[in-house]
Amino acid sequence: MNQSCLPPDDLPSEQTTRASEILFRQLEEATKKSFFLACDKITRILLCSCHWYFQINSGILTLIVICHNMESYRNIMKAIPHFADKLKQFTNTAKITVSSPVDKGIPWVLSIDNIPPESDLPSS
Repeated sequence: MNQSCLPPDDLPSEQTTRASEILFRQLEEATKKSFFLACDKITRILLCSCHWYFQINSGILTLIVICHNMESYRNIMKAIPHFADKLKQFTNTAKITVSSPVDKGIPWVLSIDNIPPESDLPSS
């Protein structure tokens, strides 16, 4: 557990902390719905082939995509530039994390500011 160097009176209450966590979860869910609706039909189908969600950590929005098979992984990796363009509609600073199927590699973490060309992205 992290010990704060601030006196207890200067720390947020437990109730405030819980409320903040709830608001962040609601923001993540609202962003997920808006992002999905902003995507075209093909991108929506790609997203539905995987487990995906948004997470906000230290003020940075992260799209997390977990692929269940190598075919969906390859298709998602090809769509990374499109995801980055859509994320730029929501924030100036975001990341995309793509995980291949279990035991098939390590997750890719990309900043939307530094997305390589499609030809430089891994396909397997």
